[in-house]
Amino acid sequence: MSGGTAGATTVTRAEYCVVACAEAWRDAGEILASPMGTVPTIGARLARLTFSPDLLLTDGEALLIGDTPAVGAPPRVVEGWLPYRQHLALVSTGRRHVMMGASQIDRHGNQNISCIGDWAQPKRQLLGVRGAPVNTLNNPVSYWVPKHSARVFVERVDMVSGVGYDRAAEAGPSATRYHRVPEVISDLGVFDFDTPDRGMRLRSLHPGVTVEQVTAATGFALAVPDDVPYTREPTAEELRLIREEIDPKGLRDREVPA
Repeated sequence: MSGGTAGATTVTRAEYCVVACAEAWRDAGEILASPMGTVPTIGARLARLTFSPDLLLTDGEALLIGDTPAVGAPPRVVEGWLPYRQHLALVSTGRRHVMMGASQIDRHGNQNISCIGDWAQPKRQLLGVRGAPVNTLNNPVSYWVPKHSARVFVERVDMVSGVGYDRAAEAGPSATRYHRVPEVISDLGVFDFDTPDRGMRLRSLHPGVTVEQVTAATGFALAVPDDVPYTREPTAEELRLIREEIDPKGLRDREVPA
């Protein structure tokens, strides 16, 4: 295990990642959270049970849920139906915050989930662009990377699926109206784009990680402040919720091993 302690309990790296993901939805109000991945899903549910009680969650398909079940458990309370057309209405007005994955991401937040290598003859075919272009231009999109490496954090993505700050700016006001990439969270730390040129910045390190580890695992020059804080400790109640209510089976440790 790596990490600090909350009370007398050792906090795992996965639990720091959960807390970091939850913070992405802090005080979000009544918006739809769309987490993709185990750790972001736990994070969104933790946010709803603590500091973002108005957060909207779905069953992963077409139902808005009124309770906050454990990961993998069916909801007991259904608040409403969210068919595709209504989902798109939320997207088009910026009332959703997605946390997607990334096969590649560059210093300006352009994301690739489509292919590795040249588009005309790729070395590897991935998911395809899916909804990434619309997501990134119409509502806030953060990213979750469970294994931080220079193969993921690259100087230039092989294909743009999700739009970053530089390309949105080039496209003009119609692209920048709702475009926002609040943060990128990996198993090493938390990153944002709060720099003059909207380049990626190291915002916090998970306890047990060094700046040198992060820069060595990143394929471009990160903005690194003089003093980099650690990702905050979960409270004792947050740890209880994670371990007993949201993820009692410990699925988080499969995504980020202790």
